[in-house]
Amino acid sequence: MDNVRIIEIKKSVLDNNDKAAHELRAKLKADRTCLMNLMSSPGSGKTMTVIRTINALQDELKIGVMEADIDSDVDALKVAQTGVKTIQLHTGGMCHLDAYMTEQGLIEIGTQDLDLIILENVGNLVCPAEFDTGASFNVMILSICEGHDKPLKYPLMFTIVDALLINKIDCAKHFDFDFEQVEAYAKRLNPDIAIFPVSAKTGQGFDVWVEWLRNKVTDVIR
Repeated sequence: MDNVRIIEIKKSVLDNNDKAAHELRAKLKADRTCLMNLMSSPGSGKTMTVIRTINALQDELKIGVMEADIDSDVDALKVAQTGVKTIQLHTGGMCHLDAYMTEQGLIEIGTQDLDLIILENVGNLVCPAEFDTGASFNVMILSICEGHDKPLKYPLMFTIVDALLINKIDCAKHFDFDFEQVEAYAKRLNPDIAIFPVSAKTGQGFDVWVEWLRNKVTDVIR
């Protein structure tokens, strides 16, 4: 067995993707375009969060949205009603986007005329965390109905994001969700993570989140 060559496929794939992501990030910076990678479990409120965020910022920023799903265009049709440029990305069964897929989407949507592009990644907390999309920064949503122990179960996701939106706080009284505990878990993994309790349904907490996002976009495109 000494003459058998062992190839670490996953390591090779991730290394190649990281290189492509680095190059994509540099191109976006040169185009003065900010790409936000938004991740979460299915049903956490990603699309409603995207729509409310667009409504808060579209008068001051030129925004585009890339909706990634295994199939369907349901979310893209909802977002398109805001009037911003929207495209649907189908992953062909893949449970995440990588830098190459993201680049294909960016070519279609165009970058030079947009300040902020929101990439709504495929809904799950595992695979999207493993692949760098080339985004300027990463954001995730955790809805309170998912429980406050998710940082313990999916640590990589909480480690790689710049901000955590705790969504559906309007329903907090109906769930045994410990805000202090989830913050402690998340900060233990990622001391620099910004945490925003919000309700995409009512708009509660969105002023603070939108101000943070506005500043991040400005840092990238100025």
